[in-house]
Amino acid sequence: MSLTRTTRSLSTEAARAARRWYVADAEGKVLGRLASRVASMLRGKTNPGFSPHLDAGDFVVVVNAAKIRLTGEKLEKKEYIRHTTYPGGVRRARAGEVLARHPIRLVRDAVVGMLPKNRLGRRLATKLKVYAGPDHPHQAQKPVPMPESR
Repeated sequence: MSLTRTTRSLSTEAARAARRWYVADAEGKVLGRLASRVASMLRGKTNPGFSPHLDAGDFVVVVNAAKIRLTGEKLEKKEYIRHTTYPGGVRRARAGEVLARHPIRLVRDAVVGMLPKNRLGRRLATKLKVYAGPDHPHQAQKPVPMPESR
């Protein structure tokens, strides 16, 4: 009989092999609340084999991004600032304009802003698929609806 105890942990290979595909319907949902839930799923925090330095999360497909909701006066007052990388190339747009022209960008920026700011975060962001309408080309992966937050 051994006198030492060993602690067992779930293998990361098993966590990566068990990746699933989820569909999140953004219709009528609040942007920040949906984004935090999606970021948590991408990160793998809902999996028992979560490890902060590994990519063991699930794929998430967000549909109906054009029908997302912002609370308060954010549609008129919240500004998104980007730069074209040319001198004087600062571009500002209100959230309502971005939602009308590029609803995918609005959702993607919210989710990516909640991921780590390093190469792991960039890798996790590739597992996020956002579509403005209700259709998506990932039916072959058999995605299931994302569970509601507890």
